[in-house]
Amino acid sequence: MSNHQSPPARHRVVVIGSGFGGLFATKALRRADVDITVIDRTTHHLFQPLLYQVATGILSEGEIAPSTRMILKDQANAAVRLGDVTTIDLTERTVTSEHLGQTTVTGYDSLIVSAGAQQSYFGNDHFAEHAPGMKTIDDALELRGRILGAFEQAEVTTDPQERARLLTFVVVGAGPTGVEMAGQIAELAHRTLVGAYSNFDPRDARIVLLDAASAVLPPFGDNLGSEAAETLEKLGVEVRLGASVTDVDAGGLTVRDADGTEHRIESVCKVWSAGVAASPLGRRLAEQSGADIDRAGRVAVDEDLTLPGNPNVFVVGDMMSRDRLPGVAQVAIQGGRYAAKQIAAEVTAAAKGRPVPERTPFRYRDKGSMATICRFNAVAEIGGLEVTGFLAWIMWLAVHVVYVVGFRSRLATLLSWAWTFLGTWRGQLTNTHQQITARNAIAQLHYLERRIEDTEADVARAS
Repeated sequence: MSNHQSPPARHRVVVIGSGFGGLFATKALRRADVDITVIDRTTHHLFQPLLYQVATGILSEGEIAPSTRMILKDQANAAVRLGDVTTIDLTERTVTSEHLGQTTVTGYDSLIVSAGAQQSYFGNDHFAEHAPGMKTIDDALELRGRILGAFEQAEVTTDPQERARLLTFVVVGAGPTGVEMAGQIAELAHRTLVGAYSNFDPRDARIVLLDAASAVLPPFGDNLGSEAAETLEKLGVEVRLGASVTDVDAGGLTVRDADGTEHRIESVCKVWSAGVAASPLGRRLAEQSGADIDRAGRVAVDEDLTLPGNPNVFVVGDMMSRDRLPGVAQVAIQGGRYAAKQIAAEVTAAAKGRPVPERTPFRYRDKGSMATICRFNAVAEIGGLEVTGFLAWIMWLAVHVVYVVGFRSRLATLLSWAWTFLGTWRGQLTNTHQQITARNAIAQLHYLERRIEDTEADVARAS
């Protein structure tokens, strides 16, 4: 009688998040003898640095957010699961996710956590109702609706003060996202929409860029920051530094200047790009592992990007804190690839009966920083070399198109850029009222659901 033994189960890798860190880690494991499960709350891989171009009508959402399932469909050892991760159990080595009321528990041998970051309002979360951030496709489409909707309302109003309020656009935060957003709103008003309205001139739009810091693009240094500010001002953007936002409502916002004086800016359309906070999963991991977290909720990791005491759990990208590394795409990409390399090497060693190789510490290779200001103009810092103007803009185009996933998306992106930057046409100006109202309406529904649940619980306790 023969005794058939089933083959040993393959090493299980769970990747939380399909952003830069998660996707590049998954693809780096394509030849490894592992089974990978990618879990994310969305169905797409988002190229977040180009979200502002979706918001201002240059690119479509499909060009910067291809389906994760389609990207990985030819990778035999990878599976994609839609779900919002609610629990990570480091002891049991399980990840619990939920989608539309269905709960799934996934076991792992190695875990890569790359859940990214969300917008931070520095303790003033109520600002979000009237000043959306720009972290998701939904955010970008809402902002597109708010920006273009303001121009449409300005066309029909007969009140000069109301029109001025509608044509005042305020961007909070003078980092790369804020600078790029302010520049594109200015180009939209001063180039694309000129002649499209009968009752006003879009060039009368007022674009204000606010930041509590004393410089534009602080990580880029004084020279590039000053160059960016000067270029923005030539575009007609008001750059106001040392200005902190103390209140936001539907009709405008209150600003406190460096000298302590407060004043109000009347504005219907506000964009928040002033800060980020790591995914709440970071705090849950810290509570279980004893790891420290910083003010942004990022988890302090060891030199191999793992949780203290948990060598099989890697934290990469915006969620990890190590050596004051910035929250940029390259840190996530290199971190994801590093984690995949360690896992693959250890799985291979175990399969061949060899000792587990010693891990070399993670070393980040800074490939530079770039920010585009407007067409034909950008700033870049690469290896200590500062580049501005047209050359920096060409470099920015080349770097960003390389990281767009898929040949068709790259081609579509290049064609959209050609139409926009060489002419005045923007092909993605479609918007609906639902895009503007959906986020707050859903938030209100969730609030009402919680109120009903609390009331039912109170009635049950009273009974």
